[in-house]
This record gives sequence, C-alpha cells and structure tokens, in this order.
Amino acid sequence: MTTSRSQSEGFHGLEEDQKHPPITPPNEDDPDALFGPAPDGGARAWLVAAGATFIFLAALGYSNSFGVFQEYFLRHQLKNQSADDVAWIGSISAFLQFGIGTIAGPLFDRYGAWIIRPAALLLILSMLLTSFCTAYYQFMLCQGILTGLSMGLLIFPAFASVSQYFDKKRAAALGLAVSGSSIGGIVFPIAFSKMLNASSLSFGWTVRIIGFAIMPLLGFACFAVSARLPSRTTRFFIPGAFREPEFLLLVVSMFFMNLGMFMPLFFLPTYAVSRGMETALASYLLAILNAASTFGRIIPGVLADKFGRLNVLSLSGIVTGITIMCMSKAASTAGLVVYSVVTGFFSGALISCGSAAFSVCPKDPRDIGTYLGMGMGVSSVAALIGPPINGRLLDRYGVLEMSIFSGVMCFAGGGAALLSKIATRQGIWGRI
Repeated sequence: MTTSRSQSEGFHGLEEDQKHPPITPPNEDDPDALFGPAPDGGARAWLVAAGATFIFLAALGYSNSFGVFQEYFLRHQLKNQSADDVAWIGSISAFLQFGIGTIAGPLFDRYGAWIIRPAALLLILSMLLTSFCTAYYQFMLCQGILTGLSMGLLIFPAFASVSQYFDKKRAAALGLAVSGSSIGGIVFPIAFSKMLNASSLSFGWTVRIIGFAIMPLLGFACFAVSARLPSRTTRFFIPGAFREPEFLLLVVSMFFMNLGMFMPLFFLPTYAVSRGMETALASYLLAILNAASTFGRIIPGVLADKFGRLNVLSLSGIVTGITIMCMSKAASTAGLVVYSVVTGFFSGALISCGSAAFSVCPKDPRDIGTYLGMGMGVSSVAALIGPPINGRLLDRYGVLEMSIFSGVMCFAGGGAALLSKIATRQGIWGRI
C-alpha cells in the first residue's frame, strides 16, 4: 500500500513538473533576453532619432561650413597665413570631433546619454568665444580645439543611442539622423555667406547669431536622446576589438576615407573663386554639396539595410574617390554645380554607412558606443592631417595634384571596406 501511494505521489509530482517547468534565468550575456530586441520603430525610437538629427544639424552642420570660413579668413583676419595653416583649424576640429569618440563612446556605455548636456553648453561657449577671436592661435583654441571636443561629446552618444533603438533598420535610421548634418550644411553656409558678404554685420555677430539659433535645437536633443539599454561598468576600453580582423579593416578603411573626403568641404569655395566665380556664389557650392549629401545619407542607408552595410560603404568609397579626382575638370559655373551635387551625394554615405558598419562588430549591443568611439576615434587621425596635406599640395602644386591625392585615398578606403568582408562569416560575396 505504501509503495503504491509513493508511486502515485511520484507520478503526480511528475505531472506537476510538466505543467510548471522550472524557470530558467535569462542569460546575462544576451541583452535581447534581458531587455528585449531593439524596437526598430515606435514613438520613443523615432524621438531619439529626431533628437540625434538635431545634434548633427547643429554640430556637424556648423563644422561642414568651414569652407566658408577658410575662404573668408584668407581674405580678412588670417590673410597673412597660408592655406594649409588656416586648414589646420578645421582639421583639428574634425579630428577631435571624431577622435574624442575614444572617450565619448565608452562614457555613453557607462553613464548613458546625459553627457550631451554639458557638451551642448560647451559648443555654444566655443561659438561665442570664436566670435571674439582675431589672432590665429585664438581661432585654433576656440574654433579648432574647443569646438571639436564639444562636437565629439555630442555626436557619439547620438550615434550609439540610435543604434540601440534600431537593428534591422539601423543604417536607415543612422542615415536619417546624420542627414541633419547635411541640412545644417545647407543652411549655415548660406547664412554665413549672406551675413558676412551681403550685410553690414560683423564677423563676431554673424557667429553669435548662429550660436543663438542652434540653442533650441540642442535643448530639444538634450531631453529627446536617451539610452535604451542599462549602462555597463565592467570595461572602459575594449582593446581586444583591435584583434578582430573585421573591425581592424574597418578602421583602416575609415582612415583612408577621412584622409580624402574632407577636401571638397575645405577647398571647393576657394577653388571656385580661383575659377572666377563670385565669392557669395562660391559659398553656395557647400550648400549645394550638403543638399545632395542629404539624399546621399538617407538613400544609401536604406540600401545598406537591404543589400549590406559593408557593400554600400565600399561602393560609396570607391565612387567618391573617382568623383573627387575629377574636381579640376569642373571649370565652369555649371560644371562646379554639377560636381558639387555628384560629390555630395556619394560622399554623404561615408559617415552614416561607416557608423552602421562599426555598430555590427560588437557581440553585445551594450558595447556599441565603445566600438564606435574606438573605431572612428582612431581613424579620425586622418581628418587631422588630410586638409593640411591638401593645403600644402594646393600651394605648392595645384588643384589637380590635391584632388588626385584625396581621390586615391577614398578609393583605397573603399577597397579596405571590401576586404573587411573576407573576415566575416558571409565572406566576400555575402550580403553584409
């Protein structure tokens, strides 16, 4: 009787176990199991994308206007300086806005998106200080170093936040966000040119007015941009990433692209003036280039999600290199306008698709900020040396040599992006 009762209780317990299986705790190394997959849409995700768009509009839009400053400085405050000396101001800023990512990316992974708030105040301060500058070292400190640092602390949390909210649509969302820089690159050069060349406003008040105009944009971004995943405090840097062939080749790819892609942004207005174009109209070429870049950031981003992020990045780098090499062939006003449109469209994909490519390298999406920061930070050294090299080539040789150098560098970057596919599981023919 006792045996039968025990067997009955045993069978009953087995049935209960089958009805209520033991709960397996989620794997702490699988963020999707802990926090769910990226929403890839929804009000919160698109609000973050909108806030990131405003950051890029304000920060990189201002940075992409440096060609107007380059041409203006060479005629006014810094007319006794050479073209490559003035280019160092913009190249220092471009280097720092990406180089500081080695710190800004890990800071985002550790502490979240709050770091954009002091960075926004720092950018406004740098613009106000620039408006009072008169000497070369003052422009270098304020418009070069301080502006570059503040921009880097703004854009990398924006990159990483959007990447956390989007997965399958990540390249498209990043392209939309980075298109803000193109919109700013349309508005700011025209505004600067109008105020500097067609009004009685001084240089100081021109810069201050632009600074006041971007305050509400940054204010909105400070409250809209947030992290989806909780912070990680285990590691600040991930040195092992540089032992991953795919990541290392992407760093090499972006290094070469950064070495060449900034040349039109710095020297297209100067070249156009040398071809007889009016100064005000030459400044509009940057607006035209950035207008085309808006579509160049969004359309390739959508295509990258469909056909592969490395595929589109590689193709964009190669075609951008070819178009940059052809700059000396654009001699007429119509030719320069067409050149600006073509170059802007194809070069527009380099930053958005590059950031999307880096974001697929980490195994854990909570490390996206660190991977982005380290990859784009190391490759940004090229943005430091590229424009001064172009300025020296322009002063010593001419436009042809400058454009060939920059074009070959972008072409090489596209080739390195293609090689990085070999290190992936899908291989050289894979859709990644």
